[in-house]
Amino acid sequence: MATGQISISSFNFLNDLKQNNNREWFTANKEVFQQEQEQITAFADALLYELNTHDVIETPSGKKSLHRIYRDTRFSTNKNPYKTNWNGHFRRATKYRRGGYYFHIEPGRTFVAGGFWGPVPQDLKLIRDDIAFDPAPLRAILNNAEFKSAFGVLRGEQVKTTPKGYSADHEAIDLLRFKQFVLVCAFTDEEVLSPDFARKAGLVYRSMRPFFDYMSEVLTTDVNGLKL
Repeated sequence: MATGQISISSFNFLNDLKQNNNREWFTANKEVFQQEQEQITAFADALLYELNTHDVIETPSGKKSLHRIYRDTRFSTNKNPYKTNWNGHFRRATKYRRGGYYFHIEPGRTFVAGGFWGPVPQDLKLIRDDIAFDPAPLRAILNNAEFKSAFGVLRGEQVKTTPKGYSADHEAIDLLRFKQFVLVCAFTDEEVLSPDFARKAGLVYRSMRPFFDYMSEVLTTDVNGLKL
């Protein structure tokens, strides 16, 4: 097996966990979990290698990118103690490289994503002000053929009416309504289990760069183009 390849055993473990989402079963299968997590760690290492071919990543290793499989059930009606997916994220290095990369591995629902899940109010205002001033640069990115092939459309939560401080009839009101700015690309199970999945996922991450570069400039420079 090539380094970083995900095997069917990882899917099998998740399917079994979905049917037996309790501490007794998990404890009895802890060794299997650890073996499969090592495989996912190797995949994350391969993803990190791909990312570092075109970006600078703060996350030091694939292992450090992984999210815990244990769910926080304190404020959820779903009391299942374990996630039924593998997931993780990578942080871009320095305050001038904004945005983050995410991966989610799950039978029938694997995707890689990137963007801005929870912009703080100050950042959201900077983004909206730039869009209101001139939406053309962002629209050019969103309408690019490579972007549309990889991600389709920009995703994320939106306000239902008009964000405060902007006109309801603004030409870019469709973009101004966004509260999150997320790019998502789904993969089939066959693609996930192929030897070159990490490379393909890395190419999708590379396709995010024009969007990240635009957002980074908006969030780290003033109206005169000087670094904040």
